[in-house]
Amino acid sequence: MNQDSAYDRERKDMVDFQIRRRGVSDRKVLKAMLKVPRHLFVPEQMRELAYGDEPLPIGEGQTISQPYIVAYMTEALRLRGREKMLEIGTGSGYQTAILAEIAREVYTVELIPELSARARGLLEKLGYRNINFRVGDGTLGWPEHAPYDAILVSAAPASVPPALIDQLKVGGKMIIPVGTDFQELVLVTRKESGWEEQRLIGVRFVPLITVH
Repeated sequence: MNQDSAYDRERKDMVDFQIRRRGVSDRKVLKAMLKVPRHLFVPEQMRELAYGDEPLPIGEGQTISQPYIVAYMTEALRLRGREKMLEIGTGSGYQTAILAEIAREVYTVELIPELSARARGLLEKLGYRNINFRVGDGTLGWPEHAPYDAILVSAAPASVPPALIDQLKVGGKMIIPVGTDFQELVLVTRKESGWEEQRLIGVRFVPLITVH
């Protein structure tokens, strides 16, 4: 078995045993998780761990999220394929790729220039043409392209940033980890006036850093 075939097998096992078995059933999400080569998004020396049931360091004090959490957060948004999406925290670019497999267009913001450049290079090499990149403070979103149908945040603020809620269209959803010592995934739905929050599961993400 060559290396690519081995990775294909590991990726299928990841989806079958880590994701389906925990209840993720959205076909678009499962298809994306089966397709995107996660091993290319981790440091080369850690590729044998790429399909394990854990987050991994990617440099700059950041991590690539556990595969199940990537799938769970993506499924929570109930994407149908025509969405204009905002992602906060490009990181490795892996979650970005999963979103780009499903949504029509992805706008992704990363605070750390080196991570943004690395992710952009890889995603363009893989052929993605529906991703727009920005280096900046994720708590401010990307207002020039708002409103968004959905927002996914992959770092944890102490509370939901108001600017991100403002950039959601009415009826749009945002999935975001919230908290400091204890974090929860929160699903925010924008209403005609205000928003509602649904608390989902406990998680552990790196902090969402603000520079303003």
